[in-house]
Amino acid sequence: MTTDPSPDTEADADSDHADADEPTLTVDELAARAGVTVRTVRFYGTRGLLPPPVIGPRRVGHYGREHLARLALIEELQHQGMTLAAIERYMQQLPADLSARDLAIHRAVVASWAPDVVERATREELRRRAGRALSDDDLERLAAMDVVRRDGDGYRVDLGLFRLGVRLLDVPLSLEAILASRKVLIEHSRAAAHELSQLFRGEVAQRDAQDVKSLSAHMEPLVVQALLTAFQRSLKEELRGWASDISQDS
Repeated sequence: MTTDPSPDTEADADSDHADADEPTLTVDELAARAGVTVRTVRFYGTRGLLPPPVIGPRRVGHYGREHLARLALIEELQHQGMTLAAIERYMQQLPADLSARDLAIHRAVVASWAPDVVERATREELRRRAGRALSDDDLERLAAMDVVRRDGDGYRVDLGLFRLGVRLLDVPLSLEAILASRKVLIEHSRAAAHELSQLFRGEVAQRDAQDVKSLSAHMEPLVVQALLTAFQRSLKEELRGWASDISQDS
């Protein structure tokens, strides 16, 4: 689904992020961050839905970002109402070498037409989900992303965005930049959705009801996948140009 970067870019990325990609989570930590039980993690492993952990000293298994991304994708497929057998067939069709980033994009396509999942959680439950301490400033930044919202003595959390929001906490962006980025994304996505809606509405105006239902059923996932792919490629080009400008200035 994603466009592979050039070999040089891939090598640089691997060098820069090797430590971050090393499997460092115990099965208990993985289960807590994914919001499942240890028994579920091990069950998925026996069914081939998760690759085996890396065995470290004292025969302790360690898990990484790919395992967490696969658990998130499985969760989204369950929200779609898929049975375990259907999920197994779905996961078996995915390329074996998909990275955590590719799995996250794949999950985003699935989640885009799944019902919104918002749950109430305590601060401690948010911490367990995040796998890290969450300061007042962290929660303020997550609220700015519209990931969490204060609700009495707890929080309303968008589970579909929570993991992404937690990862963005480590990105060196100010709260103002996050708010401005969110505004840009919302405004442009709404404009694109409106223009595409008008285009498709004109296309089906003269068709019978069955054709309209068929287009409606297929339009959302296909359009979302196309938008994600186009945006990813455009953003990659912009970042490469930005990196090139910085290199020339230095």
